[in-house]
Amino acid sequence: MDLRKLKTLIDLVSESNVSELEITEAEGKVRIVKGPVGGPVVMAAPVMAAPVAAPPASSGVAAPAVSSAPEPAADTGHLVKSPMVGTFYSASSPDAKPFVQVGSVVKAGETICIIEAMKILNEIEADHSGTVTKIMVDNGQAVEYGQPMFVIE
Repeated sequence: MDLRKLKTLIDLVSESNVSELEITEAEGKVRIVKGPVGGPVVMAAPVMAAPVAAPPASSGVAAPAVSSAPEPAADTGHLVKSPMVGTFYSASSPDAKPFVQVGSVVKAGETICIIEAMKILNEIEADHSGTVTKIMVDNGQAVEYGQPMFVIE
């Protein structure tokens, strides 16, 4: 995106009642959010067609605390990891019972949770059969790509 166009968009957001603006073009995606002081904050990300591995640590942006936690070495069994970045939900609705709980027996292909990404609810299926021995994330918690969510033995 050309710098003059970006500056114009920032000025428009600053001078208007709009608190957030997101533009997607072939070159990338730009999101402008008005900060608490009133000045805009600009976040740009390249457009990607498929999920990729975690970004390199030398990107200059501090990683969130969740992604810097080491993977538990004491957990035995199969780790089910998040296939995407989003919000973890253990049930299909707030008043529904969770898909799985500790002690639940699951089969490969069975839905074990939902991850909401960009307003789309993605059903996540078990990639291994067995018994759920540990749930490593809380309902409503943000998850990163590759973050362990369940241990299945």
